[in-house]
Amino acid sequence: MPHHPELPRDTPAPRRVPTLGLLGAPGAGKSHVARVFAGLGAAVIDADALARAVLDDPEVAGELAAWWGADVLTDQGQVDRSAVAQRVFGDRPAAVANRERLEGLIHPRVNAARAAARAGHLADPAVTAVIEDCPLLLEEGLEGRCDALVYVDTPWEVRLERVSTARGWDAAELARRDKSQLPLDIKRRRADYVLQGTAASSVMLQACQKIFAERGVPSGSAP
Repeated sequence: MPHHPELPRDTPAPRRVPTLGLLGAPGAGKSHVARVFAGLGAAVIDADALARAVLDDPEVAGELAAWWGADVLTDQGQVDRSAVAQRVFGDRPAAVANRERLEGLIHPRVNAARAAARAGHLADPAVTAVIEDCPLLLEEGLEGRCDALVYVDTPWEVRLERVSTARGWDAAELARRDKSQLPLDIKRRRADYVLQGTAASSVMLQACQKIFAERGVPSGSAP
């Protein structure tokens, strides 16, 4: 094996752990795909979960209240995510500026948490791959850290039904969320693989196993 030029000669080269980035629209089923990969031995970096943790930080809550008033907080002093969403995804002219301001506050903290999670996963010998589940993966320039991109393709009607049930969104809200991200045709073109978000569980498992096999990732059996 060739010697790694930055390491002493008695130090083994770093273990190679491929990273796959998930692409898709709200309601496409990226989280489900991430769970399938996790069942095959991958570690998942969930950007939405990291963002929720950041919003739970009292310092962040206080900053948002200073910007937009106490009505963005619950009676318990926590961030009211629906109130914040109205300011950053609504039709008001200030929505874009509000979203950029929020991202400037949230994203550096999320990125720091992501980097720490990634370092921990790479140091874990049980982890066979890392899955980046980030809604704004391309927008944030994270594709450079990925060995391959996987697009989850799901029809609008199915996505609308999912977000209506899980998040209470109507068609207008889903359209606003879609508009805040890169167009789906761009995401699909940038992807190395396309998975069907409506596929049966057994079909999705086989598709994920095939991706791992093509990327040289050893995988176990999903539970």
